[in-house]
Amino acid sequence: MKVFVGGVAAAFLGLLGIIIWHHAVFKIILSVTPLILLLGGLMAAYLGYDEAKDKLPCCKAGETREPSNDAELAEEAERYKQEAERLQSKLDKTKAKPKPAKKSPRTK
Repeated sequence: MKVFVGGVAAAFLGLLGIIIWHHAVFKIILSVTPLILLLGGLMAAYLGYDEAKDKLPCCKAGETREPSNDAELAEEAERYKQEAERLQSKLDKTKAKPKPAKKSPRTK
């Protein structure tokens, strides 16, 4: 509760200060805006470069390329296909089961 009251008091004093010294506040905002744009642009450029570098397969740090083993990959793909077919048939059997009729409470 103390933090809330302190926050409200600080917001009130800040608003009061902006109203009283609005010319100085506008000068500060106008002079800081180019610096904020410069730093924000540099940060965005760095993050974009870092993301693009992560997506390129040749530039990942610490990653070594192993020779691909097509036989293992084909075997693994076949296992996944069989598992998908098994699950699909299980789903079809579940859908095909007739549901028992509900008895109404009025029927005796």
